[in-house]
Amino acid sequence: MNLKRFSWILYLFLTINSYNQTLTGFVYEKHKEGNHTHFEPLAGASVYWKDTQKGTTTDALGKFKLKTIPETNYLIISFVGYKSDTIRIVEGQKDVKIVLESIQILNEVEVTARQKGEYVDKLNPIKTEVISSAGLQRLACCNLSESFENSGSVDVSYSDAVTGAKHIQMLGLAGIYTQILAENMPLLQGLSYSQGLSYVPGTWMQSIQVSKGTSSVNNGFESITGQINTEFKRPHLADPFFVNVYANSEGKAEINADMAKQLSEHVAVGLLIHTESQLLKNDHNHDGFIDIPLSKQLNLYNRWNIEKEGIYHIQYGLKALWDDKIGGQMEFNPTQDKFTNNHYGIGIHNEKYDLDAKHGFFLNKNDRSIGIQTKATYHNQDAYFGYNRYDATEKSIYANIIFHTNIANENHKMDVGSSFMYNHLNEYFNVPNIDTLWNNQYNTTGAFAQYTFDYQKVLTMIIGFRADYNNLYQWIYTPRFHVKYDISENSSVRFSLGKGSHFAYPVAENMSLMVSARKWYFNGSIKPEDAWNSGISFSHKIKIGDEKNIQINADAYRTEFINQLIIDNFTHPNEVRIYELNGKSYSNSFQLNITASVIKHLDLTLIGRYNDVKQTYQGKLIQKALSPPFKGLFTASYNTKFEKWQFDATVQYIGKATIPDFSVNPEAYQLMTTSPDYTIIHFQITRRFKRWDIYGGVENLTDFTQHMPIIAHDDPFGNYFDASVIWGPIMGRMYYAGFRFKIKK
Repeated sequence: MNLKRFSWILYLFLTINSYNQTLTGFVYEKHKEGNHTHFEPLAGASVYWKDTQKGTTTDALGKFKLKTIPETNYLIISFVGYKSDTIRIVEGQKDVKIVLESIQILNEVEVTARQKGEYVDKLNPIKTEVISSAGLQRLACCNLSESFENSGSVDVSYSDAVTGAKHIQMLGLAGIYTQILAENMPLLQGLSYSQGLSYVPGTWMQSIQVSKGTSSVNNGFESITGQINTEFKRPHLADPFFVNVYANSEGKAEINADMAKQLSEHVAVGLLIHTESQLLKNDHNHDGFIDIPLSKQLNLYNRWNIEKEGIYHIQYGLKALWDDKIGGQMEFNPTQDKFTNNHYGIGIHNEKYDLDAKHGFFLNKNDRSIGIQTKATYHNQDAYFGYNRYDATEKSIYANIIFHTNIANENHKMDVGSSFMYNHLNEYFNVPNIDTLWNNQYNTTGAFAQYTFDYQKVLTMIIGFRADYNNLYQWIYTPRFHVKYDISENSSVRFSLGKGSHFAYPVAENMSLMVSARKWYFNGSIKPEDAWNSGISFSHKIKIGDEKNIQINADAYRTEFINQLIIDNFTHPNEVRIYELNGKSYSNSFQLNITASVIKHLDLTLIGRYNDVKQTYQGKLIQKALSPPFKGLFTASYNTKFEKWQFDATVQYIGKATIPDFSVNPEAYQLMTTSPDYTIIHFQITRRFKRWDIYGGVENLTDFTQHMPIIAHDDPFGNYFDASVIWGPIMGRMYYAGFRFKIKK
């Protein structure tokens, strides 16, 4: 081999080798506290090479690793709510640190960079819609149930016309098939499901991630139609002090206060406080019943954060809740009328305590880490609904351990782990034809593995499987598959297929049916509910300028049940029959989202959705009642210069829904067969100052409500009384106002 040829080969080798180097970096956000400036890791930031689809995201420590490429040496770093940065990486450079700016000082007014209220996580192979802190402030958002008014994926409605409780639906199916988590640990299940959405204050949440279809096996087998994960404010990142005061025209008042302090370099502590009261009795439809029950709630959450960069990250939390509700007829006095036929009343008392812990250890080699999640819960509830009674106590323990590692290189990743769930639910259940005490106790031990293949961020594939053994139901197997392919820089397609399971609690999950004179019948044993879910989604961004674009997202999902527990309150208006599915049960859901940012300071969203949901009741496959197939949503958010003023509007269109057949009732207590379609409008104005926000708005501007939602309201102790048939709003036009104050870092 001559010298010239050898030199040429050596040059090619060195050139190719230089483009296969790994660039390691950290992305930070800058915080100011008085005259002191410090930096915090920015998790979830996008890092990618300019004009390519090759990139990654930062981990919980703000760290990333990325292969260098020959096409470009310009690296772009971006994160929602922060100013993007482009830096040049010189040949041979192996590490870099980047600081993104989130705060600007303009004319002595402190302004946060404009943050999208809702967006789709671009890099996640599981389609995930993120509701940011900015999105949570577009409406009053008093609790988790009110956080989805601007979402087309999650429907929220009242469970009944007396208790004030709300429930959610995804893909047209009940919220029990949606896994609801708090920082990837169980949040609402069993006893807490019926009332629990009101136990998560809106001001506590930093963001909400909504995933359609089956999610990661790392978090369990429960997600069938989707997963909702809330992220709470963390003491090491939160502002030292925040307070939010809210009041509305219906007599509800709230005070929220957050406090956080950095005790040392590695230790931070925070306290989240929420208290609310419903002070006034209202009867706008003149049916003799309070529209929303009188209530008092105190909610506390103490959080601790202990971490040493690159070595360990530990979090502890202690949560306590006390909640009381009194409702029913306007004249109801619980001291005199409880369990009598003087006046109909309801009372719900809840006490709930949670202790949670997360331990993360970073082993450095091959990005190895070990995560341990644990949670213990005690929940006691005493409730009565006229003569009906439901008292329950639930104790649960959850543990999950995950080991993460790269296999050979960063393109192949593996998670393996094991989980344990113990649940003990004691129920006292008393209705006209049943007076019984149930003692439900189960424990579930599982193991899982999840493999992730990533080819230059163009093709990402996740294959997961878990096996769980339950002392009552034996083995449960959960396979899941997700894939995401980037067709171009601005277009991607996702596909998912998987199985999910749900352990049913027929009474705890359907407490609203107790606000009626219905008799309950249990036919056969209760088995786990199992279903397959498959979905496909397409995303495309049309760029109009540097900051102007139109985002289009379309998806279709199908859920088909193998086993299902049917809660049949539709076949006969005076009964609740509970039995195993004998036939078909499925849901088809189609949704189109268009988000436009084509005018400076203005964001527009248009959503259309169609659900086809059918279940077999008593041998007949029929459209699911009280679930409108069509929904339309339009939102607009406008900010003036420097974001001093913000205007937010939401318009919801709800289509017609099938109503159960009440033709066997006396004529005065019969219902129409189909509900009317209707439109709801919400509007809010926010004025921002350096440390203050003042906001005010109106909900349900059109003042549309369901006409006489309580059947036989004039005879609440008779055989036809029923407050559980809800297809529309219970509350009419409502005005509210409030303010926020914070001391920033």
